[in-house]
Amino acid sequence: MKKGFIYIFLSAILFSTMEIALKQAAHDFNSIQITFMRFLIGSIILMPLAIKHLRARNVSLEKRHFTFFALTGLIMVVISMSLFQISIIYGKASIVAILFSCNPIFIIPLAHFLLNEKITKQVLLSLMISLIGIVCIINPFQLSHALSILLALLSAFAFAIYGVIGSKGSKKNGFDGVVLSSFSFLMGSLEMFVLMLISRVPLVSSWLTNHGLETFSNIPIIHGISWHSLPSLIYVGVFVTGFGFAFYFLAMEATNVTTASMVFFIKPALSPIFALILIHEAITINTIIGIVLILAGSTITLLTNKTPKLAKRKTQRRRHHRPIRHAH
Repeated sequence: MKKGFIYIFLSAILFSTMEIALKQAAHDFNSIQITFMRFLIGSIILMPLAIKHLRARNVSLEKRHFTFFALTGLIMVVISMSLFQISIIYGKASIVAILFSCNPIFIIPLAHFLLNEKITKQVLLSLMISLIGIVCIINPFQLSHALSILLALLSAFAFAIYGVIGSKGSKKNGFDGVVLSSFSFLMGSLEMFVLMLISRVPLVSSWLTNHGLETFSNIPIIHGISWHSLPSLIYVGVFVTGFGFAFYFLAMEATNVTTASMVFFIKPALSPIFALILIHEAITINTIIGIVLILAGSTITLLTNKTPKLAKRKTQRRRHHRPIRHAH
């Protein structure tokens, strides 16, 4: 369990800088292009470790496994992360970070129905407190960037589906988070590459442009890569995409789906702080209140998952030290 919370912390740190880094990368790359490149890089970084994990588990990949990876890659890379990247362009990075962090609200019910994970009163209380905190940060009374908000929520919902399907499929096939992430990212990148090639067909490109979908028209593949843009590409590809998601799924395995989703309760608390430090976005009073509530909700989840373990250990100790009564 302790290892699981270390994974959660590392993932939360990397994810909390994601929107800021992608906002900067958007100046040099097309939204679909940067999504394709960062997930391709992430899959390559994780591949040696994924192969090592497969060998350790004595698992051989079959055709049906790649069908599964094609599905998870489609949901994660092509759908969720494309919507996510576009939402960053049309809105503030910190707001998108907070909205994307709503995905546990989708994950926990899905995990309950698909994975039979129990939803306790404490988990519901944690969700309610964290949701109130997120609403405080968003401040719906002064809501703007409606398109960005809609896209971010759709991205969060797709990511929740990916998380639950990925967890269920991994357990069924004997995978771990590194294997799932690496091959899902690879298949998703290949699927996106095919779509990028299609977007460059003159007839398709012209149709997309005429219908106001320039972002999806004639998508560049390597254009924009330079010494100036390389550091941001490496950061979002290697660290955020490669290590960030690996830590998240390793946390899911070390704990469970519900506990691992704490990453997305911690993230909206850290993202505004990083935004203040790195791009000088001011932290408002309602943001501070929201951060406190989100941390309170995460603490409840943390204590809820530790209490049963402690109780179980105490019971085992009592049984172990129980005096043996001899018959007379």
